[in-house]
Amino acid sequence: MKSSTNKPHADGELHHLFVDELRDILWAEKELVKALPKMAKAANDEELAKAFTMHLAETKNHVTRLEAIFKSLGLTARSKKCPAMEGLLKEADELSEDYKDSSALDAALISAAQKVEHYEIGTYGTLRAFASRLGYDDAVKLLTETLNEEGNADKTLTKIATGGVNEMANA
Repeated sequence: MKSSTNKPHADGELHHLFVDELRDILWAEKELVKALPKMAKAANDEELAKAFTMHLAETKNHVTRLEAIFKSLGLTARSKKCPAMEGLLKEADELSEDYKDSSALDAALISAAQKVEHYEIGTYGTLRAFASRLGYDDAVKLLTETLNEEGNADKTLTKIATGGVNEMANA
């Protein structure tokens, strides 16, 4: 029976999975740094454009935090292509194009952005659980900060959607 202590286990399979998933989300965050300005520019609603711009600053901090986690583990911050985020961002581009002349454009942008946020929330929650189990306390702290910001971004998008964007899309 394995010990249930919270000591680091840098040589185990969970550690390898943790690092693999860190590389995946690092790629995703770097791609979001490129995508968010396009989404902000595409948005008609000023509050939505501002939310995308504000989240861009947070996303840059997410990259910095991930790099700090790699450093704390004695590893180089290398990313690995994330097929899930690639697909979500492709869908966002398609929605933006399909609805560019529509009153539903902002609703489509919010839909795409919330899918991204939910993916990130799931990923960061899982990474935090892994880090906790592995005893990577610094990583737990940094991942919690990011997880909270992703949750707040999702709530902001919901507020904007229900505060008038969805109504405008239905006009």
